Amino acid sequence: MMFPGILWFVIYKYFPMYGAVIAFKEFDIMQGILQSSWADPWYKHFQFFFESPYFNQLLANTFLISIYKLIFNTFPPILLAVLLNECRKEWFKRTVQTIMYMPHFLSWVIIYGIVLAFLSQSSGLVNHWLTELGLKSVPFLTSTEWFRSILVGTEVWQSAGWGAIIYLAAMTGIDPSLYEAARVDGAGRMRMIWHITLPGIRSVIILLLILHLGKIMEAGFEQVYVFYNISVYEVGDIIDTWVFRTGLEQLNFSLSAAVGIFKSVIGLVLVVVSNRIARRWGEGIW
Repeated sequence: MMFPGILWFVIYKYFPMYGAVIAFKEFDIMQGILQSSWADPWYKHFQFFFESPYFNQLLANTFLISIYKLIFNTFPPILLAVLLNECRKEWFKRTVQTIMYMPHFLSWVIIYGIVLAFLSQSSGLVNHWLTELGLKSVPFLTSTEWFRSILVGTEVWQSAGWGAIIYLAAMTGIDPSLYEAARVDGAGRMRMIWHITLPGIRSVIILLLILHLGKIMEAGFEQVYVFYNISVYEVGDIIDTWVFRTGLEQLNFSLSAAVGIFKSVIGLVLVVVSNRIARRWGEGIW
């Protein structure tokens, strides 16, 4: 019964890893992987990336945006899940839950359209209100001061509801007798949340944190690529967007593969280190 699943992983996950060899070659799409010549020196494409004048800025932007998203995207889903778990009106709980996770199914293009309708400097609703109050309009989407906040805010809005579902599912596994015993002892709702609910989902919280750490070098390419513009490159240009412009648009697939390996190694190190730390608390993935 496991064979179809294992076969799928072998074909679509492990076999394509062979393509990473182009990071060490002068890959020519007409010659293919085998016929393309080896790079001289073998680390040529890695060196090009590391010596790029934008390397430090790209690395800093990628890490900062990822860290901001990790921090601000961790607590809202937990808070929403706790509030929904404490709700006693099932119809209200289902309605709110449905409304909250609907943004998860919207593409970033649609979300950007919504943000543009609200925050555009020329026609945005927010700037319309500001000018009506006699204030100056704010270039939210082209300002280096606002860009990261907009990225993080839209990320939280889009994913908080879906994340809450995961924590709600974890809360269903908590033994109800624990709550009954707490009520008998005179514990209120806040006490039960702090001493029963949150410890009961601690393993899920740590699991998701470890998985998110493994993607810390991505910073959400699709979202950034849709939202950013030349005015905010200084704070919004991440590794993936630079690779897309410098590598894929110029058909430099070897550079793209080299940067992909670099990101994968960093992600692997972060996952292993964070898992070892979590194991000391008895909550590691393996």
